[in-house]
Amino acid sequence: MPGPQVATSGFESGFFERRDITKQISFFSLESIVIIGSGNVAESLALAVAGSGLRLVQVFARNAARAQEVAVAAGCGWASRPEELAAADLYLLAVSDRAVAEVAAALPFPDHAAVAHTAGSVPLEALPAKFARRAVFYPLQTFTQGRRVDFRDIPLFIEASTPALQTELETLARRISRHVFAADSARRAQLHLAAVFVCNFVNHMYAVGARLMGDAGLDFALLKPLIAETTAKALDAASPCAVQTGPAVRGDLPTQQRHASMIDDRLLRMIYIAISQHIWETSRKM
Repeated sequence: MPGPQVATSGFESGFFERRDITKQISFFSLESIVIIGSGNVAESLALAVAGSGLRLVQVFARNAARAQEVAVAAGCGWASRPEELAAADLYLLAVSDRAVAEVAAALPFPDHAAVAHTAGSVPLEALPAKFARRAVFYPLQTFTQGRRVDFRDIPLFIEASTPALQTELETLARRISRHVFAADSARRAQLHLAAVFVCNFVNHMYAVGARLMGDAGLDFALLKPLIAETTAKALDAASPCAVQTGPAVRGDLPTQQRHASMIDDRLLRMIYIAISQHIWETSRKM
């Protein structure tokens, strides 16, 4: 059978492979799934797997109460002791980055099973080499406990130890998401870095803005229309650089100096100055 066909699109921007594997369904052998973990990613992934028609056998986590809570929501079994780990074709390790290697080494996975972690910045090699079928199954999204997300719109990035397993996992992933891509560990690390800037750092800036508003006795809600429009413009533009506004891109030094003098927190003042300088310098290169 011929290998997967690669089709590029604007989304991939030359970074990732998007594969047409609709004619290779016969490779699919991952019929049963156990999710390891009970945090935000594990919860969202369990609900997505359960709702996709795939067979979610069990949620396994050291926190028994939380494992049961997630399992009840997903309609599957749960366990918290290694000897209770259910047999499955695929084990998805949705645990913290630093726990991936430890958890993978500690649990009694069947020899035939595929073992995959969900961490963006952790390489495939973090999983012990004893697993012939090891992989990464990375959903690019921010997850919060109790908040539902539509997994069909979340990009899933797959890396596997063998071409056959890559095909199996991409086939499975397409049962959950409309956007499935192959990405090796180096490219996924770059993707994760970019995600930290556009998600974690941006949200922290919202928190800073909320604090500044609170210091003046103002409601953070007053900023929400601005946040919504800024986000909408960035999504609609060919490049976020094209819709940058504010005193930094204008080179308005008097306003920047007034702002800096208003910030009592030394570190935050340095951040304001550094970001303003970076906006100015990058805008000159456009």
